[in-house]
Amino acid sequence: MDASDELLQRATPSALVTLDGVIRRLNAAMATALGRPWEQCVGRAFSDLLPDNQRLAAESLLTHGATTKRLAMRVLEFPGTGTASVVCLVEARPVRDPAGGEQLVWVHSLDAKHDLGGLLIPFQLAARSAGLGLCMCSPHEHRVEWMGGAPALAALFPQASVSLSMVMRQVHPDDRKGLRRLVRSDAAQSPWIRSRFLTEHDGWRVLASQTRRVTLGYAGPERVFGVIRDDTQMEAHREEMLAAVSAERQRTEEIAAFSSALFMAATEQELQQVVLTRLAAAFGGTGALFALVDDGGLRVSSDAQIPTWQADALHGLSLDEERPLPSAIRTGQPQFIPNQEELARRWPHEDSLPFRRPGPDLAMSITPLSPVGDRPLGAWAVTYDSERPPSSEQLAFMTTLAELAGQALRRIRLQQAHIELSTALQQSMLPTLPENLPGLKIAARYQPSRHGLDIGGDWYDAFPLPDGAVALEIGDAQGHDVDAAAFMGQVRSSMRAIATHEPGPGAVLTRTNELLVTMDVPRFASCTMLRIDPRDGQVIGTSAGHVPLLLARDDGSHDLRTLSGGPVLGVVPETDYPEETFTLEKNTALVLVTDGVVEGPGLTLEAGLERAGTLAGQALHDRLGVEATADRILDAAVEVDHLDDVAVLVIRRA
Repeated sequence: MDASDELLQRATPSALVTLDGVIRRLNAAMATALGRPWEQCVGRAFSDLLPDNQRLAAESLLTHGATTKRLAMRVLEFPGTGTASVVCLVEARPVRDPAGGEQLVWVHSLDAKHDLGGLLIPFQLAARSAGLGLCMCSPHEHRVEWMGGAPALAALFPQASVSLSMVMRQVHPDDRKGLRRLVRSDAAQSPWIRSRFLTEHDGWRVLASQTRRVTLGYAGPERVFGVIRDDTQMEAHREEMLAAVSAERQRTEEIAAFSSALFMAATEQELQQVVLTRLAAAFGGTGALFALVDDGGLRVSSDAQIPTWQADALHGLSLDEERPLPSAIRTGQPQFIPNQEELARRWPHEDSLPFRRPGPDLAMSITPLSPVGDRPLGAWAVTYDSERPPSSEQLAFMTTLAELAGQALRRIRLQQAHIELSTALQQSMLPTLPENLPGLKIAARYQPSRHGLDIGGDWYDAFPLPDGAVALEIGDAQGHDVDAAAFMGQVRSSMRAIATHEPGPGAVLTRTNELLVTMDVPRFASCTMLRIDPRDGQVIGTSAGHVPLLLARDDGSHDLRTLSGGPVLGVVPETDYPEETFTLEKNTALVLVTDGVVEGPGLTLEAGLERAGTLAGQALHDRLGVEATADRILDAAVEVDHLDDVAVLVIRRA
């Protein structure tokens, strides 16, 4: 056995390494410490078989051991074969191989059982350098010993050794389960976990902990070390970031909802409601004000955060005045006023803006609803509780939304103008009922559709005939627009003109149908026409695809009457409309309606007719007149959210 063999005949890890760090030979203890079979170690670089964080220390040790005769020692951490790494005090010294004379480095572990604490010094220094704390956990002894590290963390543990139960009592109840699982872990290295730790002077701290299992010296005792990191500031910063992100997301959602609500506003009142309820919240303000130009002056409203008297002080201001609100509207230039001092400097005579008194810390932004060069429409204002101006992104959003509000206002006003024009057109086409018809009481009601231009094709008519009888019509022309109203006017005027020359309703509908077919109009109309003789109550009637009529009595009963007839007008040429004759008794009423009265969402035709008949019978039983009877039937149609035009014609024989 040569001298080199004797170097490897030790019970502790030992190896012979070339000057460039390659393992030439090693003993079983070194192979165990490296965590590999010996044959996988020979020919490999010694430092490559160690954990990444140990390679520089190992290379430095080998370099010193090969080039100097001074003592070269390092504490190195070996991977080991179990769940714990092995920490050893390692010496490196130069030796010569007797067989070939090659210069080698003898690397071997020293016995440190009498100074295990010395093996921890590199860990303590590393922990201090990284701002970490180091403790030793003994689950079986139920104690935690502070081993050093960053002074700030050491201050959290004023006693060097405390019971595990005392540590647990300082941990937040919701975090104790995770910490116990960490201490009892059998893993070589656990993941980091966070727990809230109550300190004597600093309150709750957020500590991140990780455990490692380490064997102190070859075949030495196994220990569980805890590495502690103070994440309190990091967690506070993270929570601030999350809060900021959450606030920004909420603000984005509020702005999206705001813009959507602006598009949905159908009236100036709805637009005002949207602005006053959403504006301040969407842009982090404390109050909101909305001003619209009305006949050269301002019509001003505000939310509950701005006193009414301050809004009233701005109400009626001329657009020509040199004051902040009219100036922003007139020029189309947004204004930001950071405080009352700036307000007084720029507008010395302004005392009506909603600044709290004395309130130098209140700011205001004013954003016009129309850009520079466009017709002034108005502006909105937002108050803030600090002088800091809104960000450029917020100002851009506010300007965009203000212009959207201006577009919505133009749309609403244009729509209102269309509605007023359409309503005037509709009213001009509906007839005035005769005031005095001997023996008959007549009332009519009409309400247009809620859609389109608020105009439709439903109509009614009543007029005396040359022979003393009375002609009655009710009908529904296809559509809900100006063309439908115009078509309805053509049908009604044609029927009235034909009725003065034709003896019966059937002939009137036949002639009207031929006229409409000849005109080749891409529309059709349903209609019921009656001829009533007030002297004996004889009724002659026919229908062109219209809903049945109702017969109501003063005892509260009612009947449904479906007239003979034909298809709707204007579709099928050469159509005859057969007539039907019956008698209208005294104190009995006929109720003619369009389909919008008796059909709707969730309301079938049969159910609607039954409801209208019941209402008419009850009205006669209650001795109501024809006007009140027509009102009852129309009001019931409106209550069920009708979508179509509605018309009601009530005829009662006195």
